[in-house]
Amino acid sequence: MALSQLRSIYQLKITLVGSKPPIWRRILVSNNMVLDEFHLALQITMGWTNSHLHQFIANGHFYGIYDDEFDFGMEIKDESEYKLNQLLKSEKDSIIYEYDFGDGWEHKILLEKILPFNKDKRLPYCEKGKRSCPPEDCGGIWGYKDLIDVINDIEDPEHESMLEWLGDEFDPETFDLEQTNKILAEYVR
Repeated sequence: MALSQLRSIYQLKITLVGSKPPIWRRILVSNNMVLDEFHLALQITMGWTNSHLHQFIANGHFYGIYDDEFDFGMEIKDESEYKLNQLLKSEKDSIIYEYDFGDGWEHKILLEKILPFNKDKRLPYCEKGKRSCPPEDCGGIWGYKDLIDVINDIEDPEHESMLEWLGDEFDPETFDLEQTNKILAEYVR
């Protein structure tokens, strides 16, 4: 039996594709986590608000929730019927998680390590991360790059209105690991 099929812990690195400098998280999850639950863990870990559709892409297959508004003739497999270890089997395997089909946020999920299962380890758990999640509905990675340029240029005519739209709390360099794990712990219950 393959190691990924035994109960184990996956150490995953999630990187927002195209982000420079990189926006990423390292999380620990059970290898037998169902994809719809993993989706929620990703939302919390990255900092999204779960306001849009999503899908996983692995080996030419799409896993998600069928929505006739986004029926492009592709077969969508029901994510509630698949486990993470069916998509990621060996260290260095990767899949794509796409969130918000309008903005097209793509996340590369890399299986860094397969660790022995530890019943005392609270899962899912975020070990580390860098930078804040982009704000929802800012136009994808290109819109986010423009947003950062505008807020960093006090001479830009949109500077003040963009800061107002973002609110006082947004800092692109900040990631609150403690708060993320607190929310994940509530989700686990």
